[in-house]
Amino acid sequence: MNATALSLVLVAAVVHAAWNLAAKRVSSGGTQFVWLYYTASAVLLLPVTVVLLLIEPVRPQWSWLLAAVVTSILHIAYGVVLQRGYRVGDLSVVYPVARGTGPLLSVLAAVLVLGERPGPLGLVGAFLVVAGVLVISTGRTAADPHAVKAGIVYGLLTGAVIAGYTLWDAHSVTGIGVPPLVYFGLGSILQSLMLVPGALADRGEVKRLWREQRREVLLVAVLSPIAYILVLYALTMAPVSLVAPARELSIVLGGLAAWLVLGESDAVRRLAGSVIVLSGIAAIAAA
Repeated sequence: MNATALSLVLVAAVVHAAWNLAAKRVSSGGTQFVWLYYTASAVLLLPVTVVLLLIEPVRPQWSWLLAAVVTSILHIAYGVVLQRGYRVGDLSVVYPVARGTGPLLSVLAAVLVLGERPGPLGLVGAFLVVAGVLVISTGRTAADPHAVKAGIVYGLLTGAVIAGYTLWDAHSVTGIGVPPLVYFGLGSILQSLMLVPGALADRGEVKRLWREQRREVLLVAVLSPIAYILVLYALTMAPVSLVAPARELSIVLGGLAAWLVLGESDAVRRLAGSVIVLSGIAAIAAA
């Protein structure tokens, strides 16, 4: 991976951990919170998207819209499942499990579906990811064991969606050739529109969240696009097999935030598990 792509990915990892910390602070996150930050992102990105569509040297294609529709569906699933995970589990459980599952699923899919053989290093990496998740989820803890299990389940579901949208987004900006900013801007607008029925189902909750946790809404609305747009540009410079694992440095940063900022119980052990997961992802990338 070249230095520019690596720099983009590392900055994205820091920003990603920061917006997940803000999302975890939301007292009762759900569809309404996800809609609020997607809508705020869409409003911020709309003028940029329109200008880029007008000045883009490549004429817009209908395939761009199709690509944006697919990523919107995947990102809505990601946002809703992740936020539900944060409602029932700790950041130091949900976040590393979610971020570690994607590369692991990619290896499993390559072996079971594509018939690839990752070699000893790839298998060691997969083992380390599983071992890290076990370290995070087991041992004595003051936390509710049911909450830990629920956090792991939602983390795994989130990781599955991450694997899906990472592969699709890489195909969209490289194979289809959608400009990253246009792609993300269109996706944000579509995500907001698709979630309108769910948001309107509880207007009182929307008003309460905006009144009481507007800062968190705006932080996620700004930081989430920055993190992913940086990754999209990195994908145009380096293969997804390198970009996806490298961005998982955010796993350790999320563990540190859970320990130092949120004061979550047993965070030291969970942080150690996060480091093991990151080591496994690095081995998968090197395989």
